[in-house]
Amino acid sequence: MTRGWLVITLLLAGCGTSPSWIKPGADVGEAALAIQSCRALAASAVETQADIDQDILATRGGDLQRAGAYRVAAQNMQNQTRDRAAAIVNSCMQAKGFVEAR
Repeated sequence: MTRGWLVITLLLAGCGTSPSWIKPGADVGEAALAIQSCRALAASAVETQADIDQDILATRGGDLQRAGAYRVAAQNMQNQTRDRAAAIVNSCMQAKGFVEAR
């Protein structure tokens, strides 16, 4: 279940608003490989925190539901993980010499 949540979070981070990346002399294929590599790096980097968040929700879920905060807590955790993964992807792509196309 945790891996599924992580994959969904990263896929959502990569959909829709994902910037296009350009690098002088790089073709579309090279950019695609770079973004794939950076997304894999980000998934690995946030996996532990996502697992911890999942454990928190599993063990404290009843308390959060009684307080009416379960959905808010889960959404906040997912947003933080998504934002961290996006920042890692951005840093990784920049380190590879790519810039966001505007």
